[in-house]
Amino acid sequence: MASSGTSSFQWRWDVFLCFRGEDTRLNFTDHLYSALTRMGIDTFRDDEGLERGREIQPSLLKAIEDSMISVVVFSENYAHSKWCLDELDKIMQCSREKGQKVLPIFYHVDPSDVRKQTGSFGEAFARYGNVTEERVLRWRAALTEAGGLSGWHVQHGHVI
Repeated sequence: MASSGTSSFQWRWDVFLCFRGEDTRLNFTDHLYSALTRMGIDTFRDDEGLERGREIQPSLLKAIEDSMISVVVFSENYAHSKWCLDELDKIMQCSREKGQKVLPIFYHVDPSDVRKQTGSFGEAFARYGNVTEERVLRWRAALTEAGGLSGWHVQHGHVI
């Protein structure tokens, strides 16, 4: 189903799914991925396990760049993953530079916690003392921007 965007660029993927695997892979994200693919929507989901301390793979960055839409599933431990935060930084960069759409899903988290980095998101940042200030500032800006987007807030199995 991937098609041309507003320019002559040919998108490889309709949707890029960004999520914290240990929070949502075996439940919400699995169901979302299945529903999207059943509808014929070409969806990229990183199925590989991530080794601690590894950097984001160039192929994953390429998949983000080649996706028309990114669906970001913010969950309780999302910000505890440097990998997820690096993905989000790239997603928001592509949104600004290429006009890609970003659709946030706030899965059992308050959108204001994402936007303001409070709650579990604030706790995660308190542990990033060994990360460069530039990188932390990019992550915070990406969370603030994405947390301010209109999306879906899922609490107790219901969209609110």
